[in-house]
Amino acid sequence: MENRYELIENYGIIGNLNTVALVSNQGSIDYMCLPQFDSPSVFGALLDSEKGGFFCIKPELSEMNFKQLYLTDSAILVTRFFSEDGIAELTDFMSIDAKDHRLTLVRKLKSIRGDINFNLQCQPRFNYAQSQHKASAHSDHRIDFESEDGQKLHLFTEIPLTVSDNDIDHRFLLKQGEMVCFVLQGNIENSSFSDNFHGVCIDCYNNTFNYWKDWINQCRFTGRWIETVRRSCITLKLLTSVKYGSMIAAPTFGIPEKIGGKRNWDYRYTWIRDTSFTMYAFLKLGFMEEASAFMHWLSEHCIPQEMYVMYNIDGQKSPEEKEIPLSGYKNSKPVLIGNDAVNQHQMDIYGELIDTIYLYNKYGGEITHAFWEMLVKQVEYVCENWNKPDYGLWEVRGGKRDFLHSRLMCWVALDRAIKIGDNRSFPFPHQRWLEVRDEIYNHIHDNFWNEKKQAYVQYRDSDEIDASVLLMPLVRFISPKEPRWLKTLAAVERELKLDVLIYRYRNTDINVDGLGSEEGTFTMCSFWYAECLAKSGHIQEANEVFAKLLGYASPLRLYSEQLSNSGQQVGNFPQAFTHLALISAAIEINRLNKKANN
Repeated sequence: MENRYELIENYGIIGNLNTVALVSNQGSIDYMCLPQFDSPSVFGALLDSEKGGFFCIKPELSEMNFKQLYLTDSAILVTRFFSEDGIAELTDFMSIDAKDHRLTLVRKLKSIRGDINFNLQCQPRFNYAQSQHKASAHSDHRIDFESEDGQKLHLFTEIPLTVSDNDIDHRFLLKQGEMVCFVLQGNIENSSFSDNFHGVCIDCYNNTFNYWKDWINQCRFTGRWIETVRRSCITLKLLTSVKYGSMIAAPTFGIPEKIGGKRNWDYRYTWIRDTSFTMYAFLKLGFMEEASAFMHWLSEHCIPQEMYVMYNIDGQKSPEEKEIPLSGYKNSKPVLIGNDAVNQHQMDIYGELIDTIYLYNKYGGEITHAFWEMLVKQVEYVCENWNKPDYGLWEVRGGKRDFLHSRLMCWVALDRAIKIGDNRSFPFPHQRWLEVRDEIYNHIHDNFWNEKKQAYVQYRDSDEIDASVLLMPLVRFISPKEPRWLKTLAAVERELKLDVLIYRYRNTDINVDGLGSEEGTFTMCSFWYAECLAKSGHIQEANEVFAKLLGYASPLRLYSEQLSNSGQQVGNFPQAFTHLALISAAIEINRLNKKANN
């Protein structure tokens, strides 16, 4: 069973800003949810190779090699098949439909060298493979799939396909130089593919390429690692909702952090923390439209009332966890949808959010009177609750604690809110906010420094080192060259570092996270470490660490949440947090490189 699963890094991602598909380097779409990111899966072989469903187009060549690439500055994915008998090329993309939000997935297939037989298999499995479906041929060039609950998919084709057992399993020949297209649509009302099919496919291709080229050309980043930064930007953009303005933490659910383990979470929701950090990165690079859309989403769904940690992309409260009957990636169970973190109390989200609003204001974003009044209420909530135990950044399941990171980000919330208010001359209780900010500042220095460890520690009165401490200089709470900080950085290196890789914490006998199992290194924390090195004056070492971290990416420069003991991508994929940490580190190291060379 395990050998039938591809490595996570062998997948590319395509999307239409409503949902995504993961395409393996062997030409199989093994994951896609419809109609949007947090909807049930239609293709889910990634999580159950037997019954999950897939859409595969593969040449019948002996001793094949596979390679994937993105067309430069786009989300158009090319999969190539190499053999002594021939070379074939499969191009996959989704067209961007900002008006109707319709799925249009195009698969363009070409025989580059040789006359090649191909096998096309399309086996949708609706509603997490829980609902039955029927397939019927509308004509020689369209197959309709309909689930028992009414959901439909339509496959347009240039060659006649036949239905067998409500699926498609069809063999066909392409001669050298020939090309055919296949189009999967979710809604065919006013579809253009019934007429001039091939011409419409080429138009879709050109429009999609131009969309991504125009979008990424807004990026202000220049200098070293520009292609890597732009690829991470495109990856983050693929995780945003053009319909709502929100963003998901990752497009997948159930991919294990450890093969065979139980840390198999659902990340297809909008975390306030993750999205705020991402918008911070977008703002730094010049993407104001995405930040404005997120601010609108916030004003509609979040800041008018007490905030949740996470939401559905439409702004509703995310569902709690439940297990679904899939076998799991390489038999990693349980396969969970929903996320119980939605009911957790996490005070750090206010700091991450208000820091982004501060930057939005700095770059000329509009903050209305009504928005500010709602924000004042959130800051007042922080003033009243900053010193209460919570579940923290890592959403532990071992009980509430007085986490350093939560207190740190409450300080950020007050500090940035004061700066916004002063900059815009907004009314707010100056003296109260200043006093609370300074109280938090002194509280952190007095209660989280551990003399024995010579470091700031994970939670009050503990001996545990946590990689989130790396954010202290990054949010400008402490000087990156202050003696206590340099000692803390040394403690992180001593206890959490594995060459250039960083664990987020060590799960000791105390079992802070309540899960009692080891996990891989956290790639986001590794990029934080590289940025901290640069800020602390170790610019040459920072360059080396950053370069080596890039070597842990997938062949398509994608990152999941963690790396396994063997260096493979594990956890939900691709993960926004990792890519935004890469961008942040690249910006800072690049800036300091230029400064050192002047």
